[in-house]
Amino acid sequence: MRQETIDKLCCPFDKGDLDLKIIARDIEDKIQEGYFTCKTCMRIYPIIKGIPIMTPDEYREEALERPLMKHWQDHLEGREYEDFRLLPKAETEG
Repeated sequence: MRQETIDKLCCPFDKGDLDLKIIARDIEDKIQEGYFTCKTCMRIYPIIKGIPIMTPDEYREEALERPLMKHWQDHLEGREYEDFRLLPKAETEG
């Protein structure tokens, strides 16, 4: 996935702006693995082998995406994944 393609994308659910988290690039500097997060609805859209998975919720399969999110746990910055969304960080008691 190339940067010029990324700049044209928005959330398919609410047309919100997307944040990008890059996990892996190839030797041509194209994004191979990562995810988008909608700034409005907090939906997460994985990028797998350079292809963003941006289908509506009713066509997504959480059972297929959950192992990927578990694999990326270190990249989720302490946030949990549920119903195709990133949940806010858990507050720590002190």
